[in-house]
Amino acid sequence: MQKKYADFKLGVPDYVTVETEEERLVCQGGQTTVAAGATTVEFQNAGEHEDIFVTSEDAVRCVKLRWNYKIPKSARFLGDAWERTYGDAEWHGMSGNRYLPWYFLAKLSEKVLCFGVKVRPSAMCCWQVDTKGITLFLDVRCGNTGVQLKGRKLCAAQIVCMEAEGADTFETAQKFCEKMCTDPIFPEIPVYGSNNWYYAYGDSSEEEILSDTDYILKLTEGVKNPPFMVIDDCWQEHHRLDEYNGGPWKKGNEKFPDMGALAKKLEEKGVRPGIWVRFLLNEEETIPEEWRISHNGCLDPSHPEALAYIKEDVKRICEWGYTLIKHDFTTFDLSGRWGLEMNPFPTSDGWSFYDKSKTSAEIVVELYRAIYETAKEYHVMILGCNTIGHLGAGLMHMQRTGDDTSGKTWERTKMMGVNTLAFCLPQHGTFFDIDADCVGIMGKIPWKLNSQWADLVTRSGTSLFVSAKPGVLNETEKEE
Repeated sequence: MQKKYADFKLGVPDYVTVETEEERLVCQGGQTTVAAGATTVEFQNAGEHEDIFVTSEDAVRCVKLRWNYKIPKSARFLGDAWERTYGDAEWHGMSGNRYLPWYFLAKLSEKVLCFGVKVRPSAMCCWQVDTKGITLFLDVRCGNTGVQLKGRKLCAAQIVCMEAEGADTFETAQKFCEKMCTDPIFPEIPVYGSNNWYYAYGDSSEEEILSDTDYILKLTEGVKNPPFMVIDDCWQEHHRLDEYNGGPWKKGNEKFPDMGALAKKLEEKGVRPGIWVRFLLNEEETIPEEWRISHNGCLDPSHPEALAYIKEDVKRICEWGYTLIKHDFTTFDLSGRWGLEMNPFPTSDGWSFYDKSKTSAEIVVELYRAIYETAKEYHVMILGCNTIGHLGAGLMHMQRTGDDTSGKTWERTKMMGVNTLAFCLPQHGTFFDIDADCVGIMGKIPWKLNSQWADLVTRSGTSLFVSAKPGVLNETEKEE
């Protein structure tokens, strides 16, 4: 059968529900403008997508759109993850209680239906499907309180839908990801190399990093594209093993006396220097409380001065000479929750960001944009870890699409690594390049198992990072 892809429109919803801090209003849809108290929801056909606008004088928490669009109960469904997978991505049957963040595919007997929102929406978006219709939730809260738009017209989301015939689900998912993200950024070269986390687990030094570098250079001798050497959590000034892995990010600790000099040493040896950082957790005493999120004390990127402080951290790391920045915990430090804990709400009750006029999604996008645009001036690549892929596409070159693999337990690598590679691979080369995580080589997982994971990642064309403790592999294993 010939492959056919066709766009279609959901059209105006049949029902619109608006939830503010004061009330919950259910309105009949069927028209392009729906008024619910002091809130107006507008629908515009914008060609390839349908735009949803929200205007209000009230503090709005959520807008729920409902279509009487019936999908056969026999269909199988695949949704995305809030920020990354946790070994839990799967095709499943219809369930009205299941949350499908950002987009989903419905596999019928002869075709695949795709429903989603374009990347970088101004709302945290998720879908639900039952036997009678489809619901899209637009969570426009600021933290966990209603956003104070004060009459501002917010483009909450841009809906896209596609139907495929004659194409398999993987090809269809790739095509649909291209439709949702029309401005991705990618690494200019294939990304691979060493990351010390999955054998050092935070216990390392400059001397060990240089030893790791010599080791990875032996393994890649003669390759024209130099490998990366990524220094993971271990280098920062206040690092306390198994206790604290935040900032300040202004210098290294006693085991890493000069981070700029180390970057130069790595470059002179012949690798590309990379570094891990957790920008939002920072115990520097001079940071004003006003810059911090009330529920956990992490930096609040909606505060202009806090965001400027973060940009200075990015600039400093770039000026040291690191060519890849892996920023981590960027979702947990904002929401207080991991992705698998975000249903039905991405965060806990009772707090808001400093700037109450912006939605959480807008604030996250502004943070990602600030990191990317600061690093861009230095031609430095961005790898997001514990980041929201749908909000970061177009603002990060790469994303860690799954929870941690392991250097200690094969079952964890198999569960987290293989699952994310399988179900997030359509986002590779469409949203960003994906990083399904490292091959941890510290002697606790037999090489005959680890080599399967390394081979799978290699064949996928995604980035390949190894955490290889020197001396663990024999000569045959090194050659493999």
